[in-house]
Amino acid sequence: MTPAGSNAVTPLYLLLAGGKSRRMGGGDKNMIDLGGRPMLAHVMARAVPDGAKVLINANGDPDRFASFGLPVLADVIDGFAGPLAGVLTGLEYAAATMPDVTHLISLATDAPFLPADLGGRLITAVEGGADMAQAASNGRRHPVFAIWPVSMAGALRQALVEDGLRKIDHFTARYDCAVVDFAAEADGAPDPFTNLNTPEDVAAAKGLFG
Repeated sequence: MTPAGSNAVTPLYLLLAGGKSRRMGGGDKNMIDLGGRPMLAHVMARAVPDGAKVLINANGDPDRFASFGLPVLADVIDGFAGPLAGVLTGLEYAAATMPDVTHLISLATDAPFLPADLGGRLITAVEGGADMAQAASNGRRHPVFAIWPVSMAGALRQALVEDGLRKIDHFTARYDCAVVDFAAEADGAPDPFTNLNTPEDVAAAKGLFG
């Protein structure tokens, strides 16, 4: 693979909105209201720069995201194959329709406290020569929050379809994957990658949004 740092990075932001939300009782947890707007809106406000190219990956009726005015694409492979299927969807969409886009930045949509410099620091990591990069905090990697070169689409399709691979770390271990560490904004603030999985998590987060 040509080192990512050999060219300027033009990203497409991918909002992974296709989780089954089992612990939340089903439905789109990213549409749960927090402080008067859906959680997905908080994710975008925190981590997607103004004017950026943005795509939502979600299966089912795309009209439920109509208020965001963004393209909504279902997984390009059959069956619920997890976040890697969403990443593949975004990579192939960019490769087919956005010749200027070099990389994809993937974001889970159940984490409303993301750092504002997330995308910028991931871009810096690949501009430094890494094939890709993913976020970490408090000693833990968060592989869904990552930057992927569009040129990786073919290899990812083979890994998913032919090799049956499903875990992000099993795929990224094949590459030079930089790890970018983030800290909470202030003492006592939530971990920036805190995700809301249960009604109790949502109740606690609502107290922080007023």
